[in-house]
Amino acid sequence: MFTGIITALGTVRAILPIGDGKDMRVAIATPWPDTASIALGASIACNGCCLTAVEVNPDSFAVDASAETLACTTLGEWSVGTQVNLERSLKIGDELGGHMVSGHADGVGEAVSATAENGSTRWMFRVPKPLARFIAVKGSVAVNGVSLTVNDVKDDMFGVNVIPHTASVTSFGTLKPGDKVNIEIDMLARYVARLAETT
Repeated sequence: MFTGIITALGTVRAILPIGDGKDMRVAIATPWPDTASIALGASIACNGCCLTAVEVNPDSFAVDASAETLACTTLGEWSVGTQVNLERSLKIGDELGGHMVSGHADGVGEAVSATAENGSTRWMFRVPKPLARFIAVKGSVAVNGVSLTVNDVKDDMFGVNVIPHTASVTSFGTLKPGDKVNIEIDMLARYVARLAETT
């Protein structure tokens, strides 16, 4: 489990095809000073996708992404130099500063626009229509793993405000309209909808 509060901005250092080229191993450089404390098998959210650390080095770690993960997220579009939002998994007693995030992306959305709005930037995103019904004003959503509050919803689009601090410590600083993003809907919305379907 995660909170959507990004703790580091990593950079893809290397990509190695594995599994007959259908899967890939990704080495990610990180500014974390304590990579030695990452256990093999630990879960790390990478742009909102919960991945398993399979190799740990003094300034980087590596994860494997299956063909399923590559097909359902933006990971298949990563290249050397891609910036990656990173969050290590929660420990009992950690502060819950964002919202409960599983690291299981529900789909891929698209950044539509970025407009200066007072001291922040209003970002608009388009999501696949089946996900749109789960996104509500003042609800929570994770975009590339970043916990955000929904401020506007219209059809298959929603808006969030990103403050300068968030832009400076996440990949929002380099995000552009037209870029694809991993979307995770609020966990509570997912289960409420499922209960409504089965009662």
